[in-house]
Amino acid sequence: MKPLHQTVLLINIAMLFLQACTTLAVVATATTLPLPEATKIPLSQQVTLTSISFKEEGQSPIYVISAQIPRFSGSEDARIQSFNQEAAELIQTEIEYFRENILAQISTVPISTGSSFNAQYTTVFQGDAIWSLKFDFMGYADGAAHPYHYSMVFNYDLEQGRELSLKELFIPDSNYLEAISSYCIFELSKRDIGFYGGFEQGAEPEPRNYRNWNINPNGLMITFDEYQVAPYAAGSQTVVVPYTELAAIITPQSPLAMFPH
Repeated sequence: MKPLHQTVLLINIAMLFLQACTTLAVVATATTLPLPEATKIPLSQQVTLTSISFKEEGQSPIYVISAQIPRFSGSEDARIQSFNQEAAELIQTEIEYFRENILAQISTVPISTGSSFNAQYTTVFQGDAIWSLKFDFMGYADGAAHPYHYSMVFNYDLEQGRELSLKELFIPDSNYLEAISSYCIFELSKRDIGFYGGFEQGAEPEPRNYRNWNINPNGLMITFDEYQVAPYAAGSQTVVVPYTELAAIITPQSPLAMFPH
């Protein structure tokens, strides 16, 4: 049997060893941190906006249909697929309207060089998740005096995967159309386009009059199609409403809030 003092010494050594192990375990636990998550890359930075060209020709009657269709590449994200599908459907709907309402009325015997339809688009603005596109359409019916033109817009929040509405950019019940209309009427009245020759109603604060809007760094860009606020000879008219004119009614969550106002 070991002497008592040796037994006590062994017990003390054992306790010190256990205490040291416990301390090391605590330190190891305290200093073990989770690995940082990879920085999330915004969806707009993962993709590239490209174009798909479409062309169709016919001889009875003679016609040519051409279009430039926007399409994102670089991601299979559902939001990207939604954008691509909606943009393609927008163009396709206008092409079908031309086929059914213009070509169907044209004689198979050509009067001039035939009929035509063309669709193009421009990116008016891109910032963060917001993409603001403007589509310009030109159609001609064989034998008509002149071509016709009109516009459509596509304002899209890519992160949310949906198209934006004009109404949601402003504080509810803020009479935003009146504010936009007032500025547009003021600007149009200064132009030598025959605005007060009976075209004033085309700028009244009605949703249909302000369906063509784009986000622009300098202000809210409104496009009025030909015949809407001026005769055909004056062409379409564009008014950029400065954000300073709308500052009091822009909602803080609005994409417009990113611009000085």
